Amino acid sequence: MRAFLFCFLSLTFTGVTAQSATTAAARLDSLVEAYGNWRPQQSGQYWAIRSEADYQADLATLRRLRDALPPGTHLTGQQRINRDLLEHVLDDEIFQRDFGSHRFPLDSEGGFLAGVIYRFSGQRVGTEAEYERHLATLEELPAYFAAQIDAMRRGLAEGKTSPGLIVKNCGDQIRRVLEAPVEESIFVVPVKANATWAAGAAAITRRAVYPAYQQLLDFLEREYLPALPEAIGIRSITDGAAYYEQRVRFFTTDDVSPQIVFETGQREVRRIRQEMEAVIARTGFQGSFADFLHFLRTDEQFYAQSAEELLQRAAWITKRMEGLLPRYFNHLPRMPLTVEPVPAALAPNYTGGRYSPGSYGRRKAGAFWVNTYNLPSRPLYVLPALALHEGVPGHHTQMMLAAELAEQPRFRKQLYLSAFGEGWALYCEYLGKEAGIYETDYEEFGRLVYEMWRVCRLVVDPGMHYFGWSRERAVAFMAENTALSLHEVNTEIDRYIGWPGQAVSYKMGELKIRELRARAESRLGEKFDLAAFHDLVLANGAVTMATLETLVEEWMAGR
Repeated sequence: MRAFLFCFLSLTFTGVTAQSATTAAARLDSLVEAYGNWRPQQSGQYWAIRSEADYQADLATLRRLRDALPPGTHLTGQQRINRDLLEHVLDDEIFQRDFGSHRFPLDSEGGFLAGVIYRFSGQRVGTEAEYERHLATLEELPAYFAAQIDAMRRGLAEGKTSPGLIVKNCGDQIRRVLEAPVEESIFVVPVKANATWAAGAAAITRRAVYPAYQQLLDFLEREYLPALPEAIGIRSITDGAAYYEQRVRFFTTDDVSPQIVFETGQREVRRIRQEMEAVIARTGFQGSFADFLHFLRTDEQFYAQSAEELLQRAAWITKRMEGLLPRYFNHLPRMPLTVEPVPAALAPNYTGGRYSPGSYGRRKAGAFWVNTYNLPSRPLYVLPALALHEGVPGHHTQMMLAAELAEQPRFRKQLYLSAFGEGWALYCEYLGKEAGIYETDYEEFGRLVYEMWRVCRLVVDPGMHYFGWSRERAVAFMAENTALSLHEVNTEIDRYIGWPGQAVSYKMGELKIRELRARAESRLGEKFDLAAFHDLVLANGAVTMATLETLVEEWMAGR
C-alpha cells in the first residue's frame, strides 16, 4: 500500500507541477484530487499507528502539495473556495507536523482516548463482516496505544508535553474504563445481542484491550506525570508562545493576535454584563449580581430532579425549535436528530452537552448529547441555548446540510472549521431569541450566561496560554461573570488548558456572522431575506471567515 501511494503521489505531483498544466484551475483540480485521495502513512489497518518516519514522510508530501498550489487570482466560484480552504488546511497540517504536536496527544476530554470511546459508542455490528472488523479493531488497539506512548516519550525529551492536570484527568478516564465489567464495556456492548459474538469480543478485551489500557495508565502515572512541569499554559513548552499564536490564527481563520482576542473579550464582557443587569432588574430580584448568581446556582427550581427530566426537557425544546425552522430556512437536512445522554465514561470531565454527528453511510441519526452527570451542576435555564447550539438550528443543521453536498471534493466533506461551525452555533443561540424560544427572564439570562461564557473564553484562554494567568485566576474570572455552575466552570477551564486556542473561535466567528448579517440588512433594506441569508451561509459547508465575507458581498451585489 505504501509503495502504491508513493508512486501515485509522485505521478500526480509531477503532473501538477509540470509545464503541461495549462491553467491554474486544472492544476488546482489535480491538487484537490491528490490531497483528497492521500492518506497519512500508517502501519495500522484500523487505527492510525504512526512512527516518526511516517510523520516526516507526511511533512514532505504536504510541503510538495503546498508548493504546487496555484495563486487564486484567476479562480472563481467553488474553485476559489477549494483553493482557499486547501491552503488553510495545508498550512496547518505542515505547521502541526513540523512543530510535533502529535507528541502531546492528550487533552481535557482524553485526546486519542476519547477517540476510542467515540468509535465504539453507538456502533452497530449487524453482519459477519462487521463483526470481523470489530474484532480486528480490538486486536489492533494495543499497538495504537504503544505508538502514542512512544510519541509522548519523544515529547518529554523535547519539552513538548501535555499539562499535568490534563494527564491526571486522562488517568481517571482510563480507570473508569477498567472498572467496567468486560461484558458491559463499550467494546462488547455493540455485539451483545449475539452471544457468540459477545464471547469473542469479551475474550479479546480481557486478553488485549484492558491490559493495553493498564499499560498506558502505568506509563502516565509512573513515567510521564512525574516529569511534567507545573505550568498550565502552552507558552511553558518549547516554542509555546509561537504555537499559541498560530493556533489562534487557525481556529479563528483570521490573521488575529492573542492580544486582539484578549481586548475584544474584555470589551464584550462589559457589554453583556450591562444586558445581564437589565434582565436581573426585570425579575425583581433584590441583591447584588453575585447574590443573583448564587441564587441561580443553589435554588432547586432551576435543576432537574432526574436524568430523565433533563433529557425530556432537552427533547421538548428541540422539537419546539424544529417546528419553527421553516420560518428561518428554505433548505433543511433530511437527517433526523435524537437526544441522548453523554456516555458514562466521558461524562465526569465532559461539557454540559455536545453534538454527535449523524452519518448517512452508517445509518446513524444525529444526536444532541446531554450530560446527566452531577445534576446539580446542569441548570435548566441554560438548556434552551444549549439545545439550539448543539442541535437545531446549530450543529445538526449545519453539519448535516454539509454532508448532503454531493459535488464537494472529499477533503471538504471531512472539514470542520471552528470559527465557522461554532460561530454559527453561537449565532443560533441568538436566533432563538428572535424565534421566541426563551420563555422566561431566567432563560433569557441563561442565553446571556452562555454568550458571556464564550466571551470569557476570549479573556481566559489567552490569559492562561499567552499572558501567564494561573488556573485559579481563570476560574475566578469565569465564575464571577457567568452563572455556570462551579463544576462546569472547572470543567471548562480544564478544557481550555488542554485545547489551546480553540475556545476563542466561537465568539470570534459569531461576531463575524452577525456583522455580515447586519451589513446585509443595512445595504439591502426591504430586499433582505433572512432565510435566504441563512441558506447562503450554510450552502458551501465549512468556509473561512474571509471566504464567507466574499460570498455575502457577492450575494448582496446580485440582489
